[in-house]
Amino acid sequence: MFAFLPANIILYFLARNFKVKNIILIIFSLVFYSWGEPVCVALLIFSSFIGYIFAMQIHKSETEQQKKMYLIISLIINIGLLGIFKYTGFFVNNLNALLPIDLPVPNISLPIGISFYTFQIVSYVADVYCNRVKAQESFPKFLMYVSLYPQLIAGPIIRYIDIEKEIDNREVNISNISQGINRFIIGLAKKVIIANTAATLVSTFLDGEIATLGVLDAWFGLLMFTVQIYFDFSGYSDMAIGLGKIFGFTYCENFNYPYISKSATEFWRRWHMSLGSFFRDYVYIPLGGNRKRQLLNIFVVWFLTGFWHGASWNFIIWGLYFGTIIYLEKKVLFKFTKKLPQIIQWFFAIIIVMIGWAIFYYVDLNSLSTFLKALVGLNNNPLYSDTLPITFMSNIAFVVIALIASTPIPKILFHKLNDNSKVNGNLDFVQIIFNVSLIFCTISLLVGESYNPFLYYRF
Repeated sequence: MFAFLPANIILYFLARNFKVKNIILIIFSLVFYSWGEPVCVALLIFSSFIGYIFAMQIHKSETEQQKKMYLIISLIINIGLLGIFKYTGFFVNNLNALLPIDLPVPNISLPIGISFYTFQIVSYVADVYCNRVKAQESFPKFLMYVSLYPQLIAGPIIRYIDIEKEIDNREVNISNISQGINRFIIGLAKKVIIANTAATLVSTFLDGEIATLGVLDAWFGLLMFTVQIYFDFSGYSDMAIGLGKIFGFTYCENFNYPYISKSATEFWRRWHMSLGSFFRDYVYIPLGGNRKRQLLNIFVVWFLTGFWHGASWNFIIWGLYFGTIIYLEKKVLFKFTKKLPQIIQWFFAIIIVMIGWAIFYYVDLNSLSTFLKALVGLNNNPLYSDTLPITFMSNIAFVVIALIASTPIPKILFHKLNDNSKVNGNLDFVQIIFNVSLIFCTISLLVGESYNPFLYYRF
């Protein structure tokens, strides 16, 4: 914020043409990535080169058989690299558990962002194969698309087709810069002010002696994790979209107020939308979609969705949990739930989502089982502990603000003020003061904090 980003922005806007601007973005992106992953930057460049080369071969091929061969080879290499780095330990551990063998478990560090940039490369090669986009002839331009640091680490998953024209010709003006700065500051505040505060409360209730939790303790801790993961991940997405806007790129939205959903199906239309659309377009529809083997297709997609998040059984269970509920909604539940008042629909949906977050949170299945028992009072503990009333009353203002901020209410109020002619004239000044205040608050909170990575870094 005080060295890297200002240096990048200054040099970027001093450059007179997009060729130089693109080179500056490549250099800064590779420096940014190598700052945390000095070795794995070579893997990023290699994966990008594989995608570039095989997309060019697909473009040049004259027969469908050749095109399909190059597509398959590209997928095997890039998804294979993802599998080696992310899942080798998981498979070896499970083989050791199932068979009378004792294979050494390799200690392979997961390169940051590999799940995201691999999917971007895969989507590009697939789109070239399907004639949705033309193959990019310049490797530096393609490398810039893959490595752009705003979204490299944790998404959104940006498809080449969405920014193809902006690589050579994008609109860089004061309006976009202003919008980008506003979005970046909001995202930063979401992470530092709300997500990090919620994380402290989550740790208090979910990381201690789970077996001693009362029902209300468990639900409050889970509510705070529900708050944390939304503001943490949507905050990162906002920062990425904002930075992209500053440099002239329009990234896709990744969240659309998911906690106002009235079903699990609607929730996943609003949560991590770039991932959902990726699996829909590149897995679900090619498998047959709703036309044939719908049940199998849904469970394949949701198995992959869970497994994509992490090499652990809890993520697989989490994915299949949502896949089961979404299938039941389509086939049975919607016939009944849509007759209920909307507030009841919302209540059931948020309970389903929160239970899903419990599965997501606990990698250890024994801990998960103990926590789920606490949620329904099967551990024979008091309804709540002495800690809960004190913690809740001390943080009640934060809880209320966080819950309101997860809804469209602030956005609706802002638009109403913007439409009010008496207020509109002073709104820009108020927004500047608001942004400065948020920056001051976030810096103040960060100064005394230890390292607080984004949750989705590990996926």
